[in-house]
Amino acid sequence: MSLTTTATLHNGVQIPRLGLGVYKMEDGTDVYHAVLSALEIGYRHIDTASFYQNEEGVGRAIRDSGIPREEIFVTTKVWNDEQGYENTKKAFQASLERLGLDYVDLYLVHWPVPGKYKETYKALEEFYKAKKARAIGVSNFLPHHLEDLLTDVEIKPMANQIELHPQLTQTETREFCKKHDIIVEAWSPLAKARYLDDPVLQSLAEKYNKTAAQIIIRWEYQSDIVTIPKSVKPTRQKENADIFDFELTEEDMKKVDGLNQDKRTGPHPDEFNY
Repeated sequence: MSLTTTATLHNGVQIPRLGLGVYKMEDGTDVYHAVLSALEIGYRHIDTASFYQNEEGVGRAIRDSGIPREEIFVTTKVWNDEQGYENTKKAFQASLERLGLDYVDLYLVHWPVPGKYKETYKALEEFYKAKKARAIGVSNFLPHHLEDLLTDVEIKPMANQIELHPQLTQTETREFCKKHDIIVEAWSPLAKARYLDDPVLQSLAEKYNKTAAQIIIRWEYQSDIVTIPKSVKPTRQKENADIFDFELTEEDMKKVDGLNQDKRTGPHPDEFNY
């Protein structure tokens, strides 16, 4: 087990189980150096979005890393004001141009914009058929969004990226995705470091001689969740990746499960200001 350990999407494409998220990293030196250092450490999965406005820096770091393109898994997403069939086609092309890539490994509908996500997803199916996206999926979709989408698709989403951490375990969405063979990815896996001082996490950190953040990432890893913690600092990137030399017991996994409060750091998909 290492940073190159993968999960298999339902179309056979391998997605690295641990990646680097780049939300709120400024385009230019910030995101460039963060992606470059992550790739040097051994990360092979980079997650961006048109909304982050840093695809250019991500693409430049990938090119300058010297690592063959096919060894790096790149995700980007279509933003809410770019949705709709024709708009999504333009948005996708613009993302490819900013990234400087011929294809992406995973392209996601960023949020379930009411009345638009189905036609948006139809455009994604075209990118997939044209081999411009090796996999397609959604983000922030709840079971009712997925049920609605699945009535009308040719190609089932391969992934659903949702806010997920010990205070927001999203059990219902995870179970729905498992039933439909859709991989779950966690954004904000550390909940913006808001409760790393939780006594349960602290006692487990002491027990395993790890940090609370490492306990959370390991819990996600053992829960079959693809995880994309964000950090611009190489030391923190290394720390986040240092989760492969220990294993939480079943009892300790349940302790972390027990922290759930259905507490979000970001908006609820049904209450988002679309």
